[in-house]
Amino acid sequence: MSIAIPPLTTIAIEFADGIAEIRLNRPERSNAMNEAMWQELRTAFDWADATAEVRAAILSGAGRNFCAGIDLAMLAGVGQAVAHRDPARSREALRRLILDLQDCLSTVERCRKPVLAAIQGACIGGAIDLVTCCDMRYATAEVQFSVREIDVGMTADVGTLQRLPRLIPDGVARELAYTGRSVDGTEAKAIGLVNQVYATPEALLDGVRTIASRIAAKSPLAIRGTKEMLNYGRDHSVTDGLNYVATWNAAMLMSADLDETLAAMREQRPPRFLD
Repeated sequence: MSIAIPPLTTIAIEFADGIAEIRLNRPERSNAMNEAMWQELRTAFDWADATAEVRAAILSGAGRNFCAGIDLAMLAGVGQAVAHRDPARSREALRRLILDLQDCLSTVERCRKPVLAAIQGACIGGAIDLVTCCDMRYATAEVQFSVREIDVGMTADVGTLQRLPRLIPDGVARELAYTGRSVDGTEAKAIGLVNQVYATPEALLDGVRTIASRIAAKSPLAIRGTKEMLNYGRDHSVTDGLNYVATWNAAMLMSADLDETLAAMREQRPPRFLD
């Protein structure tokens, strides 16, 4: 059955075998995030979330670099975009713009399907905000991560300062945010920013596709529940998390996926799950 893929201009989507590959597609600008790309990220991951056939997603960038962060032309135009004769209304408009950009990236985190980031070349500024929304991150050895907002005189405001300290040691996150220095693949692996480092972009994509395929073969309902619990547990107490998972499994445990798993084990065959 053919899957309807949304028509986008700055992002390319391919779908096969339960895996959606969502690729930033402005290679001539190092995939800098212009206004269209911010909005299309939300469209792409809303689509991945809503499409039952999608069991996992890979986020990558076309060309040499994963993403150079926010397009500087967009950043330069913010003042004009929110201009109003009343300064208070102008500041309110800016706040609403920031909240909307936050939501464009939070859509990646809200997607019920696991999202694996495959990162090569530059991953700068807003790109850090983006990859910290993903479930897992994988990179090439030559990658360069940088929380670059400090170098343009601004406080990072769309997720890095909230999510990065939950992924790496707090002191390291602070150092990167205060200095803007770059981190290569070896250091990123050492501090826990990425799960694995690959020698080449080709090996990176092959490796991430293999992991995504393993996820896609699991019970989709159980995978969605696992992501729900991990995200909930990150932001709540252990007691809250235990109570939530008890309620979740009271509703979801006795499923067709569980029946299929038990049948497949008895019959010594791979399970075949509903989407």
